[in-house]
Amino acid sequence: MIKVDTNKAQFEYDIHSLVKAFYPEQTVKVITPDTVIRRNTSVTGDVEGETEEKIQLSFQEDAVSLVLGDKEFTWDGQTEGKYKDAFKAFLYTSLCEHTGKKLPWGNLTGIRPTKIAMGMLEEGKEESEIRTFLQNTHFVSDEKVDLSIEIAKREKQLLSQIHYADGYSLYIGIPFCPTTCLYCSFTSYPICAWESRVGDYLTALEKEIDYVKEAYADKILDSIYIGGGTPTTLTAEQLDRLLSKVRESFDFTEVKEFTVEAGRADSITRDKLRVMKKHGITRISVNPQTMKEETLKLIGRRHTVEQVKEAFVMAREEGFTNINMDLILGLPEETKADVNHTLEEVKKLHPDSITVHSLAIKRASKMSQWIIENGISTLHNTDETMKLAAKAAADMDMLPYYLYRQKNMSGNFENVGYAKEGNFGIYNILIMEEVQTIVALGAGSITKRVFPDGRIERCDNVKDVALYIEKIDEMIERKRQLFAM
Repeated sequence: MIKVDTNKAQFEYDIHSLVKAFYPEQTVKVITPDTVIRRNTSVTGDVEGETEEKIQLSFQEDAVSLVLGDKEFTWDGQTEGKYKDAFKAFLYTSLCEHTGKKLPWGNLTGIRPTKIAMGMLEEGKEESEIRTFLQNTHFVSDEKVDLSIEIAKREKQLLSQIHYADGYSLYIGIPFCPTTCLYCSFTSYPICAWESRVGDYLTALEKEIDYVKEAYADKILDSIYIGGGTPTTLTAEQLDRLLSKVRESFDFTEVKEFTVEAGRADSITRDKLRVMKKHGITRISVNPQTMKEETLKLIGRRHTVEQVKEAFVMAREEGFTNINMDLILGLPEETKADVNHTLEEVKKLHPDSITVHSLAIKRASKMSQWIIENGISTLHNTDETMKLAAKAAADMDMLPYYLYRQKNMSGNFENVGYAKEGNFGIYNILIMEEVQTIVALGAGSITKRVFPDGRIERCDNVKDVALYIEKIDEMIERKRQLFAM
């Protein structure tokens, strides 16, 4: 464990994120004077046998000092720009010198690095100015700078057709899965335990849909995304009920994309595909995550590689021309050869887009316990495997079009969406760039209202399915208050 002792409550999130990025295998705690007070009145308890290392960070009126091991780094606190950016530069360069490592994204700790490039493009900045800023202020590598600018330019062009002020997009969450995957931290419940209440859940969803239909009657709907969980854990009849309700409730005149994240191969049937096709779904996902049989079993997918292939082919046979496949790099015990095998198998299927995820270790997932028992050294994601994925996408004539990062991400890399021309996922860009209101329905979903001045306000639905059903009127009231602002 690494404890960062500071004498002032300031920039805790950035301090934790940067130190954790340099020491991914360690538990990192940032301790401020306030933290110590709270700790004295509660039980903390470190993991038995864990070695504690300390980093001392001291903020003074005219200087900052940082003690790493037996070496002290100091900064006079002088800056011509933002103090926070200058402090992060000091902390990052000190950690680089101490560890001998550099991070691909430099000192950027947010999940949306392309927003910087996008914002500067919209201000009329030249690419050279964006490059200089990312390199000099945030120490981003040349490769990631190139990727950021390329994606920002593509996003800017794709979003030019979106209605910002008078439009919105719709998210509908189906919080059920065949099983819960090892790495998953999303709102998800085993469908076998909730089969008897799916009808009640859909009734609550329909009530929420009715409210949004009225509240946003004067707004333009640009995209719809049904995710989860796994939406195709619904039966064909239940899926037909939901999609019929969506179709009859909203004006589809301007809808550019209607996605169902079919996801798990063990939930996809021909009847369900036909229901989706009947209701005009334009984009689906068939997500293998890996094409290694042993890994699928280890992460709890409970379907085979062959089932993934069969589901994909079946979707093609039913007329779907925009099929995405999600892949995860850095899964337990997978090697470079395993990643290469997965990519080669995916290429044979000729998907229209792929989303390449770097494994993110979430505290709420079963993966955290698995790492305690097996060690983090079994997770391998490197610059080399990321490049393999990028090359495979290029081989399939795909271009990178959106990117985001997560905390505790394997290798401190990123998630990148690649797609062929005409198959870019518009909703994926919107949820990352936060330039349009996303109205989210269902248990565990979060609505984000984007105001004309760029301010964002949120309201969330409870995660527990039974509580969502019981308190659906309260969920609607939360939206009512948000929309009245």
